[in-house]
Amino acid sequence: MLADLVRPFTLALVKGSADPAPARPAFTVTTPRWLGLLPVHRLHLAFLADFVIAWVVFGTALNMMISEHDRRPLDAGIGMIYLTAISTALPIVLRHRWPLAAWRILLLGTLSTVVVPLELHRFAQPVFLPGVGVAAVMCLYSVAVRCERQITLAVWVVSIVFMWSVDQHAYTLGAGGIGLTVAALFGYNVRTRRSATEKLAEEEERTRLAEGAQAALAERARIARELHDVVAHHMSVIAIQAEAVPLRAQGDAAQLESGMADIRGLSLEAIAELRRVLGVLRDPEGRTETAPQPGLDRVGELVANARTAGLTVALTWSGSADGVPQAVQLTAYRIVQESLSNVMRHAPGSPVAVAVVREPAEVRVCVVNAAPRVVPPPVGGAGQGLAGMRERVALVGGTLTTGPTPEGGFSVEARLPVEPA
Repeated sequence: MLADLVRPFTLALVKGSADPAPARPAFTVTTPRWLGLLPVHRLHLAFLADFVIAWVVFGTALNMMISEHDRRPLDAGIGMIYLTAISTALPIVLRHRWPLAAWRILLLGTLSTVVVPLELHRFAQPVFLPGVGVAAVMCLYSVAVRCERQITLAVWVVSIVFMWSVDQHAYTLGAGGIGLTVAALFGYNVRTRRSATEKLAEEEERTRLAEGAQAALAERARIARELHDVVAHHMSVIAIQAEAVPLRAQGDAAQLESGMADIRGLSLEAIAELRRVLGVLRDPEGRTETAPQPGLDRVGELVANARTAGLTVALTWSGSADGVPQAVQLTAYRIVQESLSNVMRHAPGSPVAVAVVREPAEVRVCVVNAAPRVVPPPVGGAGQGLAGMRERVALVGGTLTTGPTPEGGFSVEARLPVEPA
């Protein structure tokens, strides 16, 4: 308990230190060009004001003591007079860079004038020189701005006790106590506001970094969905085509050549889409790909590719794509693409019904396949396509319903709003 009480005073008098000075102090101006010969290019106005005040305090104290010394020589001599004047003015100059050290110098200098018989009562009443009060208030303010609260409190207590122990004059106790208290409170308020401003800036920076990381994650998820849709659909069609073409050709070179040409066309289309998706990542200048995204007008191509792969697909289209946002069109396209890919992987040979209906307020996409004739072996990574579809639908504010049908097939139905909610 006693150590906790003594620690603040130990920090204030011996061990403590102030926070680093601001990198760019306030009230700083750039020197004009016609003053280019000056050794500094930026002037700290507060420091310049402190220097002027210190010079006035030094001159006032020195003239007062030398005048009294000429009338009646002091026992301490002229050297002690200069040392006293310097110890009164120097802390004002040092308070911006080393506030706690400046207060200690002022305390020791004032203490020396009490211990050494300078007969200060001959200069002023109360005992303290006029400049001591100014220096004490300015130093205490700097300590409160740059030091911890416990150090500031200890400095204030030591200053008040020292002032009371040296001079019990009512004016000294009243004016000095009020001045020191106001300086400490005002400096502490400035420190609190600066700390709050710094914390707010740090919080804004953390928020900015978090938003950037979130945006990066969202972009990675978007690219992953695009890559999954492109690779899964085209590779499924290509794999089925590669198996079906030799069986259908049965030695017919022309039909085999036609089937291989279809496989080549699907491969080139897959490569083109992969290049479009990866174009942003490979662009060193950050330019985005300007090629149009697939939309509802290309759903027929998906169905045609699926039919080429041997899938029986019935397409129903109702309405027009005019006025449908590109994001909604891309989402509908990817849902049809992923659904057909899932049928090829999990229910090969099953007939599929694809319906795209444009209603006034939404676009409804429905893909239903019948029960598979032969249950294929389990495919690794099952379920990722459905998760990607749900994410896409959620991004445009729609709803997705998936699940088995009573006949043993599978149904995917999405409702995509045309206008944002």
